[in-house]
Amino acid sequence: MIGELLQGLDYFGTAVFAVSGALVADRKRMDLMGFLILATVTGIGGGTLRDLLLDRPVFWLTQWEYLVITALVAIAAFYVSKPFKRRSNWLPWADAVGLAAFCVIGTQIALSMDASPMIAVMMGIMTAAFGGLIRDVLAGEPPLLLHREIYASAALAGGVVYVLFAHWLAWPIAAVILGFGVTLLVRGLGIHYHWHLPSSDG
Repeated sequence: MIGELLQGLDYFGTAVFAVSGALVADRKRMDLMGFLILATVTGIGGGTLRDLLLDRPVFWLTQWEYLVITALVAIAAFYVSKPFKRRSNWLPWADAVGLAAFCVIGTQIALSMDASPMIAVMMGIMTAAFGGLIRDVLAGEPPLLLHREIYASAALAGGVVYVLFAHWLAWPIAAVILGFGVTLLVRGLGIHYHWHLPSSDG
């Protein structure tokens, strides 16, 4: 059961992050190829870097369905305009849901490879945040990861909760639910209340 839950969450996170990439492409008035590129790098970028660092096969090279998901999302976003009338308001929330899903997936994969809890949390943050970083750099946007936004810190909180419940308490289903929920809650509160981390200028 836990395997099916994680697989479904991985597909879901890929689709939602692809939506966030397509929304940025739309805001930048890109053509269809731009939609495809931003949706794809957002959906698979963090997981690609994770797999390279963990020295495991890059997931989308053998699991082609991830590329199909990102392509279908990009094409749908390009041709279907009505649901995206208020798309500028959707971007942070689509990104937050993807962040929560990939935080759990990245942390779980690292733990399954016998990584230490600290490394697992780092891989969760990387999986969750680096697809959005690549998207923002390609689109010429200030990367959320490098802002004072509650972003990577939300993935940190979710990753710690996941490790606590999955690794130390051996409650995998609770770990998935709570890891996802904590990441989304912290990021959502940051979006809603405009919370920021301290910076060097105060």
